[in-house]
Amino acid sequence: MNLTQLRYLAAIADSGLNITLAAERVHATQPGISKQLKQLEDELGFQLFARKGKSLESITPAGRQVISRARVILAEAANIRALAANLRNEDHGELRIATTHTQARFALPTPIASLKRRYPHVSVHLQPGDDSEILEVLEHGQTDLAVVSSAGTAPVKGFALPAYRWERVVLVPRNHPLADLQRAPTLEELAAYPLVSYESSLKPESSLRRAFLEAGLQPRLAFTARDADLIKTYVRAGLGVGILAEMALLPEDAGDLRALPADSLFPTCTTWIVMRRDRVLRDFALEFIAQFAGQIDRRDVRRAFDHDAFDGEWPQAPHWRDLQTPKVRAVHAA
Repeated sequence: MNLTQLRYLAAIADSGLNITLAAERVHATQPGISKQLKQLEDELGFQLFARKGKSLESITPAGRQVISRARVILAEAANIRALAANLRNEDHGELRIATTHTQARFALPTPIASLKRRYPHVSVHLQPGDDSEILEVLEHGQTDLAVVSSAGTAPVKGFALPAYRWERVVLVPRNHPLADLQRAPTLEELAAYPLVSYESSLKPESSLRRAFLEAGLQPRLAFTARDADLIKTYVRAGLGVGILAEMALLPEDAGDLRALPADSLFPTCTTWIVMRRDRVLRDFALEFIAQFAGQIDRRDVRRAFDHDAFDGEWPQAPHWRDLQTPKVRAVHAA
């Protein structure tokens, strides 16, 4: 048994038992993975996967136990490598960040650019998904950091640091009836129109959906997407009234779209940086946290990971609007 075999084993489980996909993810060949899997099963004396012909059909009960322990071993091996790299003051490596389109497109470019200036030899890889998928990827050890948002408490999975707070805005074409309002629209007014918003709005736990239901209203979702740019595109096409994160507004949007405040309609959201507490963070990961959540002292983050030595409260996350230049704030308020 060796680390390579355990890495292949975890890759097969994470790839839906698709050996071809697993091989692509670990940069190996399909015959090579199959050979290593057979050798591991021969050594253990039992099958890790049930088979149907030449395909893997399911994970056996024994296989689930082995895979669970293999993940622990692989994580500790990665921790040792990360610790050694930090002790050698290495300034190169790889940072994997799982996040949503809105964060990747509108919030992360500046902190990642700052990170790259400080660590030019670090490669950054963004892994897209919705919040639930992102946390699952983090839980399986397939990413270093997760950047997710919630309208309530911090995510229960992982160790979460508050980065910033933000509101939703209502977005309509300039010729839309709501565009003439000199105030925020009401939920009743919004319920009269088809809505264009995030895919997460379809979920029962969606804070947007809850806001309407608690007011005795039913939102009419005409179009949903994970991509904020797509939401704006379909608002422009007249498909409905957009409801999206305020970070997604750009100066050029003011030309043909009108943004209306929705602070009083929906709860404030917080964007979190989430990590696994059992992981050793590379120094450049701490640098990214410092750039993205400047109110947090990186020494406190380090202490929080070192035997839970930090037991204080994290500073309140600043509001997105307060982080922007006056020019950008004026565009958002237009």
